[in-house]
Amino acid sequence: MTTTADTHDVAARLSTLDRFLPVWIGLAMAAGLLLGRLVPGLGDALAAVEIDGVSLPIAIGLLVMMYPVLAKVRYDRLDTVTSDRPMMVASLVLNWLVGPALMFALAWLMLPDLPEYRTGLIIVGLARCIAMVIIWNDLACGDREAAAVLVALNSVFQVVAFAGLGWFYLSVLPGWLGLDQSGLDVSTWQVAKSVLVFLGVPLLLGWLSRRVGERRWGREAYESSFLPRVGPWALYGLLFTIVVLFALQGEQVTSRPVDVARIALPLLAYFALMWGGGYLLGKAMRMTYERTATLAFTAAGNNFELAIAVAIATFGVTSGQALAGVVGPLIEVPVLVGLVYVSLALRDRYPHAPEVTP
Repeated sequence: MTTTADTHDVAARLSTLDRFLPVWIGLAMAAGLLLGRLVPGLGDALAAVEIDGVSLPIAIGLLVMMYPVLAKVRYDRLDTVTSDRPMMVASLVLNWLVGPALMFALAWLMLPDLPEYRTGLIIVGLARCIAMVIIWNDLACGDREAAAVLVALNSVFQVVAFAGLGWFYLSVLPGWLGLDQSGLDVSTWQVAKSVLVFLGVPLLLGWLSRRVGERRWGREAYESSFLPRVGPWALYGLLFTIVVLFALQGEQVTSRPVDVARIALPLLAYFALMWGGGYLLGKAMRMTYERTATLAFTAAGNNFELAIAVAIATFGVTSGQALAGVVGPLIEVPVLVGLVYVSLALRDRYPHAPEVTP
């Protein structure tokens, strides 16, 4: 088990970019909001070109953000994760049973009079994270290999189950409970495209980098020379994505503060409960800190790219459902950054995986 001194050593090794991450994210959010308000037509220009319903600049930012982390994964050790059946089952239960049901309950409890926002939040709850969770997990010193496997597992289930769960939570279950019903027009191919673009591309590039880099320079040189050079680009991509995202929606967010606050409340409860539930489950299952952190962050994060694309395609770009989808990442980013620091503070309370030499 690590000591407090070990934790301080980890913090001391952080770069300036990592150490002041909350400051940079706060500045990126403020810059995006100001740009969206002060530069006429910027939002329309950023949204003019799209990939699968997502603004091209956001798509580029996400790909840049995810590549360095996936290049760090030791793909030859993924079998140590796939053989951990209890962790994989726990992740599936949290992501595909608990998560959607919890968001459904919170949306109806806190937004009973706002059906459009309620529907948008339910869509967010159905879209399990396959992008930013890679960053949160890495910042929290989670298990990279486990994150890669769980994200891939979520991707498969997202393609198979998203449309069916949308039908169940928006039409079937409300009907059983005597509540208002709505529909969701989404195809399996639409979901699959999102997975292929936002996970498949950076995953392939990361795997190719590892394979080619190790063959050319060897593992030690690859990890000591190449990875430190590309590593900072993950946070550059994250900050760029945040600026663009807030610039796109700055006017909507700042002009409807009461609506944003109403949408934010169930989201705050959701992130806290899912993350906390993941940690408690990891503790109960006697997982290492690294895998507990990965379990918690993969459970708490959501695929806002897919949620926003589906809401816009089904209900329109100016709909309340789309606004709820947009508010999702605006709340998720600062909250999960805060939870990264909470996670690091909890490191001493969990056993750790043994050090693995290159």
